Amino acid sequence: MKILHTSDWHIGQKFMGKSREEEHKAFLSWLYEIIKKENIDVLIVAGDIFDTGNPPNYALELYYNFLKELFSIKNLYVIITAGNHDSISTLKASKQLLEYMNVHVITSGEENENELIPIYKEDKLQGVVCAVPFLRDSVVRKAISGQTISQKESSLNDGIKQHYINVYKKAITLTKENNLPIIATGHLTTVGSRTSESERDIYIGGTLDIGSDFLGKYFDYVALGHLHINQSVGCNQVRYSGSPIPLSFSEANQRKRVNIVEFLNTEDKTKIEVKEIEIPQYRKLQVLKGNLESVKNELKQIEDKTTWCEIHLKDENPMFANQALREYAQEQELIILAIKIDKSEQKLEAKELKVTSLDELVPQDVFKRRLEIEELEDIKFVDELNLNFRKVVEKVQVK
Repeated sequence: MKILHTSDWHIGQKFMGKSREEEHKAFLSWLYEIIKKENIDVLIVAGDIFDTGNPPNYALELYYNFLKELFSIKNLYVIITAGNHDSISTLKASKQLLEYMNVHVITSGEENENELIPIYKEDKLQGVVCAVPFLRDSVVRKAISGQTISQKESSLNDGIKQHYINVYKKAITLTKENNLPIIATGHLTTVGSRTSESERDIYIGGTLDIGSDFLGKYFDYVALGHLHINQSVGCNQVRYSGSPIPLSFSEANQRKRVNIVEFLNTEDKTKIEVKEIEIPQYRKLQVLKGNLESVKNELKQIEDKTTWCEIHLKDENPMFANQALREYAQEQELIILAIKIDKSEQKLEAKELKVTSLDELVPQDVFKRRLEIEELEDIKFVDELNLNFRKVVEKVQVK
């Protein structure tokens, strides 16, 4: 059995006012060919299919057209789990129709939702996927009044672990006799994983006390989403696939990949082989650092005019340098999305520049920055405000 593990597509992302439609089109076209070329049996998309809970029409069209194309590949299983960016109602709307096409969409992980997906090949069971989506606080933790932030974190952590144990126990009843692989999905930040600037905390406290020692004990492979860097966590079988395109300039130099996992059955245990396949990038993001002259020289070297640039400027006259670089880039037919002034430069000039665009921020970021302005001294109170605001945003996204 061969699975292809991908995640964090974020279709519909507006990146500093720019659409990523063409990049996502190119990725999905490439992915379709890879699935056919590699004879994939199961495609797993581990959350954050869309960038927002209310994706634009073109994003929905890309999603459904891609699934329609996959239907032409005989006996392919497609498993899609919701991430923290996804709206449960948006994914759920087509759930029953997509099941007819062998596309299984798991949205919430609530008790009435079946997360077990047995994989058959020529009527013979090959393994079971425990399709666990992003587990919202309300699903895995009982609300108890008077709990401290620390107690809520501990309760949430225990609830997520118990959820995985429960779904594993159900899976083992299907596979035990034949010693078949059990695969799990997840959408969370694990202990020991590497993050980038484009992800945000999805639980109060950030990183959970969940890592490869726990997940690897139960499952033969764990297909994780949420973090945008392709990486293994602690062991070969617990992995993030990462995002298919760079979602911020902090990811500009990352090589984007998908994971192809092949399961080889032996007498005593299941052996896996993991192959990482690099995704060709439709558009390059490039970060340039320096003063006016050094940055101009770097801009001059850029041959691909579709490149999007971010400049970190350190110059004695930043206002003049900013304008000069924008004019030079226009002459060179290059696109500068942001110029950020080094914080050591004069505050007046830095304030006059639009250093951060709202397109770079999510509601939680804006709320957090507003709290920072208030300079509240009660840390517990700040945590409670952040938690309550996150719950409000979550409810809005679910609707």
